[in-house]
Amino acid sequence: MSRPDWQKSSFSGDDSNCVEVRSGTVGLVELRESDDGDVILRTTPAAFTDLLGAIKTGELDHHA
Repeated sequence: MSRPDWQKSSFSGDDSNCVEVRSGTVGLVELRESDDGDVILRTTPAAFTDLLGAIKTGELDHHA
């Protein structure tokens, strides 16, 4: 069984510099940078959900 294709946000448009995501093996989520596809980060769905929540709330924004 093959894994699903990489997906990127619709907000990325045609720009090739974005983060892509897909369901990985053994129930993990895989992330990669579109312009450097050889480096893949694997994480749990729960950790990925927490990351998305932190991004959406601005928790990870750097403030001067």
